[in-house]
Amino acid sequence: MLKVSIMEDAMAATVSPDSRTPVPGLPLPDLYARVSRHVPAIEWAALAPDIEAILRLKRERNAVILAHNYQAPEIFHTVADIVGDSLALAREAVNVDADVIVLAGVHFMAETAKLLNPGKTVLIPDMGAGCSLADSITAADVRGLRAKYPGVPIVTYVNTSAAVKAESDLCCTSGNAVAVVRSLNAPRVLMIPDEFLAQNVQAELPEIEILTWAGHCEVHERFTPGDIRDVRESYPGVTVIAHPECPPDVVAESDFSGSTAMMMDFVLQKRPRQVVLVTECSMADNIAAANPDIEFIKPCNMCPHMKRMSLANIRRALETMTHEVTVDPGLADRARAAVERMLLVR
Repeated sequence: MLKVSIMEDAMAATVSPDSRTPVPGLPLPDLYARVSRHVPAIEWAALAPDIEAILRLKRERNAVILAHNYQAPEIFHTVADIVGDSLALAREAVNVDADVIVLAGVHFMAETAKLLNPGKTVLIPDMGAGCSLADSITAADVRGLRAKYPGVPIVTYVNTSAAVKAESDLCCTSGNAVAVVRSLNAPRVLMIPDEFLAQNVQAELPEIEILTWAGHCEVHERFTPGDIRDVRESYPGVTVIAHPECPPDVVAESDFSGSTAMMMDFVLQKRPRQVVLVTECSMADNIAAANPDIEFIKPCNMCPHMKRMSLANIRRALETMTHEVTVDPGLADRARAAVERMLLVR
């Protein structure tokens, strides 16, 4: 059974000033206004010293913080400089004007930032922030697939290690996967490692044979069609939006499927009265307090790796300049090429 709770609002998908009135008597009242519906005042008093220190350290280190959409509101709305899905972070990482990049996300994202910014210092606050998809495939596996299917182009999801990217032809994200596969003009494509994403792309591109790998996201694979039906029974008329890392039968039960950025766009443009986002828990929190007229029903599948990020370890990363993410020079150029080829696809 899908656990749900009612959200009274949504929040903005960009880091920008909030229109709410600052709360007097609390530290950093302007920032607290952005998260006041999600962080109790008593907790804010404990978080504020870390936020103040992070803001100071960013100035001293000439650092920026890139935060994925799955980060908690106190990170997403107070200290992050650039927020978005994997594709947005990859694109924006190229344009970062800073000496230090702190990646509030998971390890493969930090590696991607390093690939695109080889001359900058890239830090991840917790080296244990991994990914079940990234762990599901190795560079040796990709070489084996290439030997088994000679001449078939390999599209690799960005949720992979740099070593796996280096063995691939180009990368994709959930936001551009269909465009990337179509851009190859090939009758047959290997799409790895997310089996469900590949199957969902196959449904949109029936003219192309897509070969898959049995990798799954530990957050999205747990959703079932029964969960969606239960939600619809409890909340008649609710709009259901699913991430394409969900199983195809879950996507089929939904009203719309797309990347986290596409989910945000859908909500802002269509403005459904009541909506459920079938993805990681913090996503609903971070779709914008600017939309109090939309009722959010939040599924509670959390990513344990994303939740390794905290204000405390972001502060520690900037204080101690740890943990630095590096990529073996022997594979960096090839991995970078696969990412850059993806960024050329529109």
